[in-house]
Amino acid sequence: MTTGRIHKVMATRAPGAVLFIRLSVGGVFFSEGIQKFLYPAQVGVGRFSRIPVPAPEITAPFVGVVEIVCGALILAGLLTRLAAIPLIADMLVAIPSTKVPILLGRGFLGFSLPNLPYYGFWGMAHEARTDFAMLLGLLFLLAVGGGAWSVDSKMTRYPIRQ
Repeated sequence: MTTGRIHKVMATRAPGAVLFIRLSVGGVFFSEGIQKFLYPAQVGVGRFSRIPVPAPEITAPFVGVVEIVCGALILAGLLTRLAAIPLIADMLVAIPSTKVPILLGRGFLGFSLPNLPYYGFWGMAHEARTDFAMLLGLLFLLAVGGGAWSVDSKMTRYPIRQ
């Protein structure tokens, strides 16, 4: 990516209040990524095996690293838009693989149904609230960038000399 293109990707005119969205979205992904290594049986390889996700011993650590790195970038407001893209993909896999079975009350495309007290729309809505909030927060950050209180803003404040 040329300097001019990266400058356009990093440029943001969004207000400083975007920091609050970055802190919540980046913090959740950073924390969840770390937990995939701290508690592999519950949220890492073990969970990926139970869903089941193909090659869980590879995919769980890979997703964990993506969540840690991209979460940290979003927290800092560095390459915010680029960091949002893999996390959007993460959510677009997580929702069908973990929430659609709850909505349907049965397995879906090989993904298993977790043991919950209730299923259907309200069960899915309850279980997916964080996923939907994270997806919408990521789409917001993709659209507006890191905001005034971000590394992106500091690095693009002055025009690049060609």
